[in-house]
Amino acid sequence: MTVVSTKEFNAHQDMYLDMAIDEDIFVKRGDLTYLVSIVGNGYSSEYDEVLEPDEDFRRAITMDEFLIGVKEDLREIFRKGKR
Repeated sequence: MTVVSTKEFNAHQDMYLDMAIDEDIFVKRGDLTYLVSIVGNGYSSEYDEVLEPDEDFRRAITMDEFLIGVKEDLREIFRKGKR
């Protein structure tokens, strides 16, 4: 674990980002502390799973249909006097 100031981090970003692959790097700014975390190398497809449209997707309603239903439900709630 390494703790550095924002000034130090900004001056040596490449070094600290390389270090963050193997250890936790904390950047302290006033009372706040940020964790710099590196996950993967940005080029791996290990984390990027692309799904094909399935039957659930095809059955889904559009945003316009959803909003119409919500408005109807809200009108019904207020018509009945429920809150």
